[in-house]
Amino acid sequence: MKLIFISGPSGSGKTTLSKEIQVKIKNGLVLSTDNYYKTGLISKLFSKLIKGYFDRSISFDYELFKKDFNYIIENGNSLNERSYNFQKKTISNSLKETNNINFLIIEGIFAREFSSTLSNQNYIFLELNINKNECMKRVSQRDFEERGKAKNQAKNDFLKSWDIYYKKFKNKSMKKNIKKFIITKNTDFDNILKKIFS
Repeated sequence: MKLIFISGPSGSGKTTLSKEIQVKIKNGLVLSTDNYYKTGLISKLFSKLIKGYFDRSISFDYELFKKDFNYIIENGNSLNERSYNFQKKTISNSLKETNNINFLIIEGIFAREFSSTLSNQNYIFLELNINKNECMKRVSQRDFEERGKAKNQAKNDFLKSWDIYYKKFKNKSMKKNIKKFIITKNTDFDNILKKIFS
């Protein structure tokens, strides 16, 4: 199974890119880290007390994500689809069987962190490098429409998340045997796909 990791700051277009790849390839599945935040009272409390909570590793349910990831790798199929509700701080899990998975696309702000835990697997890594103001515009609109945030709060939360994301990976290199591509607004993505699937 070929693994493709897509990382980038909030609003850089990770979800959109993962869906574009999924449309162009056969037997691919997208696993979004956005659907694996922690739930319950602690999550509700921490999200109010800790600035940028949803951009910090403390918010990510690593064990649940690892469980689903390992199942897909070992069996070549997936039995469910998780979805996180940011207002209720809950995860819904619907039955959705996907078989014969040849490409697993992992996208989200925790994709790079999770990829660094894989010791024996090779993968392709796509890093989105998009203008800060463009990302902020996308996030502000999304958080206003989908997450019930006021636009000023969405903007301030974005600026915090931007700093957290780039400080997290400052001076941290990736494994040498990884194929890494930088994706910008002007990247010829069809050409990147040819390199990935050649």
